[in-house]
Amino acid sequence: MSLTRLQINHVRNLEQVTLLDLARVNVFYGSNGSGKTSILEAIHLLGMARSFRGTSVKSLITHGQASCIAFGVAGALVGTGAGVSLGVRRGMAGEALLKVAGSPVKSVARLVEHLPLQVINADSFELLTGAPGARRRYLDWGVFHVEHRFLEQWQRFQRCIKQRNKLLRHGKIRDQELSVWSRDLATAGAAIGDYRSAYFKLLVPRFTDIVKQLVPSLGDRLELRYQQGWDRQLTYDSALQNSLATDVEQGYTHVGPQRADIRVLIDGRLAADTLSRGQQKLVVCGLKLAQGQLMSEQGKGSCTYLVDDLPSELDLEHSRQVCEMLASMKAQVFITCVDKADIASVWPEENSTMAMFHVEHGTVTAVAEAVR
Repeated sequence: MSLTRLQINHVRNLEQVTLLDLARVNVFYGSNGSGKTSILEAIHLLGMARSFRGTSVKSLITHGQASCIAFGVAGALVGTGAGVSLGVRRGMAGEALLKVAGSPVKSVARLVEHLPLQVINADSFELLTGAPGARRRYLDWGVFHVEHRFLEQWQRFQRCIKQRNKLLRHGKIRDQELSVWSRDLATAGAAIGDYRSAYFKLLVPRFTDIVKQLVPSLGDRLELRYQQGWDRQLTYDSALQNSLATDVEQGYTHVGPQRADIRVLIDGRLAADTLSRGQQKLVVCGLKLAQGQLMSEQGKGSCTYLVDDLPSELDLEHSRQVCEMLASMKAQVFITCVDKADIASVWPEENSTMAMFHVEHGTVTAVAEAVR
């Protein structure tokens, strides 16, 4: 699915913005602070009910306003389908109203199903340099979109570990009750581990191929390793039993999918400690592109890429290579830059439509739309 229409109300300095007939490639250019990134934030709000900046909802809402709204229509860019309307309103107290096809929904997953998003920005470096949680979220994004059974097991696991940890923290262990939660936790956790492992095996060769194209000098030196969160020689049920004494002593569950991680290595060492900033960005792009490629190959549709300031840390040639890969995937792209030539000069000449928008002081103006 792709966005064909977008309406933004009171997102940072964007008071009211309406974008119609969105193209496959949409470029937003303007000076720093003009509101370019806020447009990407509004799209992320529409697909995830939050900003990708990780800031509070209050900072997302225009000063003096009670709420912000993102509305859009997701459908085929080419075709006769009417598409599905999506809407999100967030208030100052954090309250959220989510709608799909005009009807309220309770789960963000319903938005994600219709508008899968990938973000490439400065914060994406966390995939290499940040805590394991960022890499788990990255992995689970992919599993969610190719394995429909994953969400139910993930939700079940969250309920079970919350209850199990509550019992462990209180220190008054009722063996029968703890046994029930541990059994259900083991079942859900094992399923999550299996889903993640199967997805990871599909992801690795695609990532490797993409990185070889983007950074040939890394070649076979770059490696991804998946750590499931417990001894791979044990079942999850056995791992829980082995760690029970420690869990009781310290008051929380030590082993499981909540401890999983992906290690990105170069010559056996952490890539974050070895690669230059530019190489790190290319590796991050490889991780994001591989997920979009795999999603499409699995027949789950295509995702929408939000790319903030692509030229930062990349030279002209590497910017061109990333753009060529995005173009080859037929994904919809929303991309920001300071000068429109920054993207127009590196996007491949092909039969795709590129829409240009100038952003200035929160006002967005369609400048040109040309078939390239």
